[in-house]
Amino acid sequence: MGRRSRGAEAAIVVVLLALSTACGSRLPESDFEHRDRGGSPAPARDRTPIRVGVVTSATSPVGGNAFTGPRDGAKAYFDRLNARGGVDGRRVEVRECDDGGSGVGNNECVHRLIDEDEVVALVATTALDYAGASRVARARVPDIGGQPIGAAYDTYPHLYGIYGSLAPRDGTTGWDGRQYGGTEVYRYFKREHGARTAAVVSYNQPASAAYARLVERGLKAEGYKVVTEQVDFALPNFRAVAADLKEQGADLVFDAMDTHGNAQLCEAMDAVGAEVTAKVTNVQNWTSTVADDYKDAPHCRNALWASGSSRNHEDTEQDAVREFRDATKGLKTHSQWQLEGWAAAMWFTDAAKSCAEQGVTRACVDDFMNRGQGYTADGLLLPVRFERLAEPPKSRRTCLSVARWEDGRGWVSQGDMNTTCFDVPQLSYRP
Repeated sequence: MGRRSRGAEAAIVVVLLALSTACGSRLPESDFEHRDRGGSPAPARDRTPIRVGVVTSATSPVGGNAFTGPRDGAKAYFDRLNARGGVDGRRVEVRECDDGGSGVGNNECVHRLIDEDEVVALVATTALDYAGASRVARARVPDIGGQPIGAAYDTYPHLYGIYGSLAPRDGTTGWDGRQYGGTEVYRYFKREHGARTAAVVSYNQPASAAYARLVERGLKAEGYKVVTEQVDFALPNFRAVAADLKEQGADLVFDAMDTHGNAQLCEAMDAVGAEVTAKVTNVQNWTSTVADDYKDAPHCRNALWASGSSRNHEDTEQDAVREFRDATKGLKTHSQWQLEGWAAAMWFTDAAKSCAEQGVTRACVDDFMNRGQGYTADGLLLPVRFERLAEPPKSRRTCLSVARWEDGRGWVSQGDMNTTCFDVPQLSYRP
């Protein structure tokens, strides 16, 4: 598979847990060149809008705001693009569809956007159940910069996830149904902070337990002593877990739980005085709402770390991040998923610009996506690749973006993501 972040894998778990609780462009110079006075007048330029579709599980059982970040980031990018003249003078028209978090709804969205609205591409797809993915692939509609909540982006051609993929993408997930992920996050804390003992906390629920086993396996591969903790999903005793974490002297705490469970665990850790080097969360929780989400756990809150494959959305010293923040200043909150949605929209725009002269078609945009290797969205993403390797890699050099929460400062970047890199083994798992 591609550089699929641990955050992407954890997002799947968070989703499943939540479900179980419910039971300046301008015209090119060529436009002003002298026409051949003896020839026929040049055809009128195409000024029709370029339609793109955005599928989001906005009203899903998970909750109203769980999946809307990428959509909001993409829309903000297109709004700014249109204010600056669009793509070669053509506006980008966003057609949204809320699939309700169901496979049936997702298929309906895909049908409406592809067959009725005739969108050129899908952008920043964030679907709880991407049941329509095979239909998107059959229609050869490029799906650009989607969030890999499920396995679709490592299964089908013409789907280009925000983190890339090395898998064949021939209709079978990964390689013979198995996907691969690296141990770079665990290597980072071992090398940079001397961590040696790590705890993994999960619910006694299948999806949670399965992800916890994957984390445990990766930690052991990096030489950690691993402490496993499991709590009852319906009546969790987080205080007992926190007391044991303190007794075991855990340096790190990883989890396979939702945000609510994490907040409760942090409160319990503060109550018993369990101090750790890092309470590690995923990219989905890399948001500006930490102060509210963890308001009753100040010590644990300031031990929160997040890692991913995109530049910290609060790193406004970077020009590309500063532009994103300026364009989204009207939003109540900010998140890493918003920034990744913005990057997805930029990716489509770069593809469309490359096609402007010959025509912005599905095929041309798809060709651009297949040609592009190492796309960074002006430095917002670690280089994204789609290579279709016949065999899964046994090891890989992988870089990561790391940030730590600090009260009064927010998410503070820890080093540069382009140089925080490790050669790590790739471990297989079934999604």
